[in-house]
Amino acid sequence: MTFLNPSPTLPALDQRARDIFRRIVESYLQTGEPVGSRTLAMSGVSLSPASIRNTMQDLTLAGLLASPHTSAGRIPTHAGLRLFVDGLLEIGDISTEERREIDGRLAGRGRSFDEALNEASSLLSGLAGGASIVASPVRDAGVKHVEFVALGHDQALAVLVGDDGSVENRLMPLKAGVTPSTLQEASNFLNARLRGRPLHEARTEMRTELDLARRELDATAARLVEDGLAAWSGGAERERALIVRGRANLLQDAGAMEDLEKVRVLFDDLEQKEQLIGLLDGVSSAQGVRIFIGAETRLFSLSGSAVIAAPYMSGRQRVLGAIGVIGPARLNYARVIPLVDYTARVLGRMLDGQET
Repeated sequence: MTFLNPSPTLPALDQRARDIFRRIVESYLQTGEPVGSRTLAMSGVSLSPASIRNTMQDLTLAGLLASPHTSAGRIPTHAGLRLFVDGLLEIGDISTEERREIDGRLAGRGRSFDEALNEASSLLSGLAGGASIVASPVRDAGVKHVEFVALGHDQALAVLVGDDGSVENRLMPLKAGVTPSTLQEASNFLNARLRGRPLHEARTEMRTELDLARRELDATAARLVEDGLAAWSGGAERERALIVRGRANLLQDAGAMEDLEKVRVLFDDLEQKEQLIGLLDGVSSAQGVRIFIGAETRLFSLSGSAVIAAPYMSGRQRVLGAIGVIGPARLNYARVIPLVDYTARVLGRMLDGQET
């Protein structure tokens, strides 16, 4: 049997090749060691060692297996892992205890947005055994309400409430002579022009409108409006947070110097904040769990790592962001995929203020 196609699809493999390929990948994911014909013969393959070796050679020529160094055994290539994950992987379910732990640590009330993201990242890295990453979303909800509240004769609180329920408060100094009616005038002006629009989109137009409206507004109110626009971040211009937890987990299975070098490269990759956020933003645009193996992402092509990530969404199915696990290409996909999926769903419901 010889494959003319350098990247065969699963249907192109006959039953013998499929069985041997599956056994090699499953053994490699469990042990990290190359698999030889003797091991396969002992695992119950009803073929002679010579027949097994011939099939392994065909799979190697097809680009699905590789022979590391001088070993007689084989390991799956990244293309082989992708074929296995897409067509042969049997995904399990997380245990009742794991569900309870995720629910208990994420579903509590009174936790801030950032605290929830940190907790989810720490939780997932501990359960999955890799490094976890989560990026805070771009908060681009429309403005629901704005208000200036006096806190004394020289200070006010600028309050912005978003359509998504987010609240942003900023302290502002007040000049002498500001009255409650001035605060109300500035609040009314902004509410009439911002309601339903993302602040970061409306800010430039608002400054132009303010120049034209100065004749209608009291000078002090106009200054308040200007200061308020400058104080509120409006979401998109806020620094995006990237949370990475569990780097130490990546060292546990790195025995050989080659493995340690890959982990070192991966540590460098994990410092590339903008590229990691871009990767997670790409996950956010898709439905369900996404899996990237090796060179499928330019960021992890040298370290040969794998990424399993899923979007977390509000109860209205609006994507808030994405959370994922990074580890060696031989991640325990069957275990990590449902962990990432369930954690993302619970995180989304928690951030949306719903009961799990």
